[in-house]
Amino acid sequence: MNPRELIVRRVAKELNDGDVVNLGIGLPTLVANHVPKGMKVIFHSENGFVGLGPTPPQGEEDKDLVNAGGQYATVNPGGAFFDSAMSFALIRGGHVDVTVLGALEADENGNLANWMVPGKMVPGMGGAMDLTVGAKKVIVAMEHLAKGGAPKILKQCTLPLTAQKEVDMIITEMAVIRVTNEGLVLEEIAPEFSLEDVQKATEAILKISPNLKKIEVE
Repeated sequence: MNPRELIVRRVAKELNDGDVVNLGIGLPTLVANHVPKGMKVIFHSENGFVGLGPTPPQGEEDKDLVNAGGQYATVNPGGAFFDSAMSFALIRGGHVDVTVLGALEADENGNLANWMVPGKMVPGMGGAMDLTVGAKKVIVAMEHLAKGGAPKILKQCTLPLTAQKEVDMIITEMAVIRVTNEGLVLEEIAPEFSLEDVQKATEAILKISPNLKKIEVE
């Protein structure tokens, strides 16, 4: 299983029947393809609809139906469309149970940086600042290391923050980490990695859960 699929499959296990879930652009959008059978999850797309379905098969795309990242999407029966004002009213009104976001950096205090690298052109912050504050649970889904090999889970974020102290969980291809008032707690580890591997790839000091187990996604 490739690292990205492991991440999104593990994230999907955090969802509960009846949840309203927002998926950030990029990797998080793939979570919609892995909802456990028999579970009903209502996916919210911040560009204006609920009932987001899985990625359409190649050749069956509707050019007028895209998610917040501009990728072709589907809508499940019972889905609804609305304007941005209604979309963000749902977010700011506390009606989103879970948001899954990518990150450039996250830190031991639950801070998140995911919208800007100084000196580089960016399209804007999107809805992440609203989502991290409005959603009941914030999950960061990302690869453990940056492309150059530098840690992305830090003692303190160095990039401009998207949110302060709002991250609840970090799920990577190496580990499942819970953010607590006492710091980052390592709860699950991918079978091919050791504790030493995960800590070496993480700048922040990890506390080890007494119930530490291997990541299971099947």
